[in-house]
Amino acid sequence: MSVRLKPLSEQVILITGASSGIGLATARAAARRGAAVVLVARTEAALSFVADGISANGGRAAYAVADVGVLADVEAAARLAVERFGRIDTWVNCAGVAIYAPLIETPNDEHARLIQTNYFGAVYGALTGVKHLRDHGGALITVGSIASDFPSPIMGAYSASKHAAKAYIESLRMELIASGLPISVSLIKPSGTNTPIAEHAANHVDGEARIPPPVYDPQLVADAILDAAERPRLNVTVGGIGRLQALAAVHFPRIYAFLGKPVAALLSDPAKPKTLSDNLDRGQAEGRERSLHESGRSFSVYAPLTRKPVAAIAVGAVSVLAGFALAGRLRAAKGEPSLGKPAAGRKVSRRR
Repeated sequence: MSVRLKPLSEQVILITGASSGIGLATARAAARRGAAVVLVARTEAALSFVADGISANGGRAAYAVADVGVLADVEAAARLAVERFGRIDTWVNCAGVAIYAPLIETPNDEHARLIQTNYFGAVYGALTGVKHLRDHGGALITVGSIASDFPSPIMGAYSASKHAAKAYIESLRMELIASGLPISVSLIKPSGTNTPIAEHAANHVDGEARIPPPVYDPQLVADAILDAAERPRLNVTVGGIGRLQALAAVHFPRIYAFLGKPVAALLSDPAKPKTLSDNLDRGQAEGRERSLHESGRSFSVYAPLTRKPVAAIAVGAVSVLAGFALAGRLRAAKGEPSLGKPAAGRKVSRRR
C-alpha cells in the first residue's frame, strides 16, 4: 500500500522530548508552517512556556506531561492529542538522555534509566504511534543518532541505546511494509548537534561534558524531520562528517578501535567545571533549543542530498570513483601495480 502524507499545514504532529533541543526546534518550526503540535515531555513549566509562545505567535499547540519510559504516560499523551485535535498525523520520537562515563564505571541504575528513555521510549512511542496511524496513515519518525552507526568511548551507553533503537525501528519498518499499513517509518540520524544534551547529561568525567564535534545547528535536524513528515523517507543522516565517521568505523575497524583516547579527549573540557545535575530521572525546567557553550554549523551539504535519492547516488558514485583514483595514485607512488593490471615484467599465464 502506498503511503500518502499530508502537507504540514494540515497535520497534527505529536513530538516527544519537545521541551528542549531538537524536539523544541521541530515543534516551533512545525507550528510556524501551520501544523497543530502536541508537545510531550516531563516538565510542565517548560512545556507551558513553549506552548504559550507558539500560541502567542498564532500557532496551535497543546502539551502533555509524560515520561516516555512509561507506556501508560505515552498512551495518555496520545489520547490528549486526539481529544484536542481529533487525530495524530505524524508521531516524532525525540526524547533522549545521555551519560558521559567509561562503561565499566557507569552506574547500573543510570545505565538502566538511559535504556528506559532512549530505547523503550522509542519502542513505546512507536507502538502507540502505530496504533493511532494504522487506520488513516501517517508518518512515524524517530530521532536516533549517528552514534548508532559506530562505537564511542565515554558515551558507550548512549551509543548502545541508539544501536538498539535503530535495530527496532528498521525491523518495525519491514514488518509494517509486509503488513501493508500506510505508515512511513523514518529514522533521522543527527551528527553532534548544538543542544543542551551534554549540559543535562549524567557526567562522570573530568570537566564539562562536550557534544562530539563538529557540532551542527538543531534547525538542520528539525528540517529533516519535517521533510520526513511530508515525504516518506527511510534513513536520513544529518551532518556529512558524522557519515564519514561511520564509514571509517565500518571500513577501518582496527584503526578506529585505537582512537578511543583521542576521541575521549574531545568529549570533555577539564578547564570548565562539570554540571552537577542531570535529567536522567527528571526533566529540566528551562526550554532551550541550543547549548549555552557550543555553536553549531547552520549548513550541511550531506543532509539535503540524503533526501534526494538521485543526487545521493550520484555523490556516492563520485566518492567511490574518487576513492579508486586515490588508491591507484597511492599504489603507483609505492611502485605497486594498478588494480587489475599485472606488474611490469611479470608474466601472466593465460589458458587457451
